[in-house]
Amino acid sequence: MEAEGLDWLLVPLHRLVSWGAAAAMVFGGVVPYIPQYRDIRRTQNADGFSTHVCLVLLVANILRILFWFGRRFESPLLWQSIVMTLTMLLMLKLCTEVRVANELNLKRRSFAAGDIRDEEPKAPPRRSYLDFDPHHFWHWSSFGDYVQCVLAFTGVAGYVTYLSIDSTLFVETLGFLAVLTEAMLGVPQLYRNYCHRSTEGMSLKMVLMWTSGDTFKTAYFLLNGAPLQFSVCGLLQVLVDLAILGQAYIFACHPQKPAPHTAHPASAKAL
Repeated sequence: MEAEGLDWLLVPLHRLVSWGAAAAMVFGGVVPYIPQYRDIRRTQNADGFSTHVCLVLLVANILRILFWFGRRFESPLLWQSIVMTLTMLLMLKLCTEVRVANELNLKRRSFAAGDIRDEEPKAPPRRSYLDFDPHHFWHWSSFGDYVQCVLAFTGVAGYVTYLSIDSTLFVETLGFLAVLTEAMLGVPQLYRNYCHRSTEGMSLKMVLMWTSGDTFKTAYFLLNGAPLQFSVCGLLQVLVDLAILGQAYIFACHPQKPAPHTAHPASAKAL
């Protein structure tokens, strides 16, 4: 009787906790990018944010959405991918607008400094993904080019998935590639820190938010019986985050010694 009397409290509480965890799963991944978005809008400078982060997350989440059609997993994970995809598109839109505006302003300042009166300042050359120039890949002049590229990738990947949806090997590989791509997001930062023997310029708060978010996400995968690919790559993502935090601690305790002064200060500055 006592256990039955507590059911009226425990059942709604359990549902509330489940809904809260699902909401955190859906929207928690975009939280670290909110201050970054606001900072870019405030400063009108996007140099501190790499749009390749958007590329990695767009590819990872589009593949995860396609994986859902071959192997249905929990709805919050699907909605998380949709929300993250929209968030990365918003980040790309802002970064593109800010970068193009800054390039045009730079041209105008150079024109004014030159005091040239018989010419007009030329707009920066337009770069499009249809140029197929590898040197300017993912560094285009219009947000529409990014959208077209994402739609083209989605269309091709979706068509291949449609043709191979009955293959268990293909579906499982697709899911593994989706979460592995996302798990590798911190590897370039890890490698950069290792090469420079320093974490200067890296936001420690951002990495801490990554670590806490990835830990929660991995626990959610394990507790809710998500596909094995999710759990394995979630653990890998946490390990990468911890490795970056370990670098921050080690390099802070043992900072790199400055290079000895030479007769060529320009060379030392280049280093």
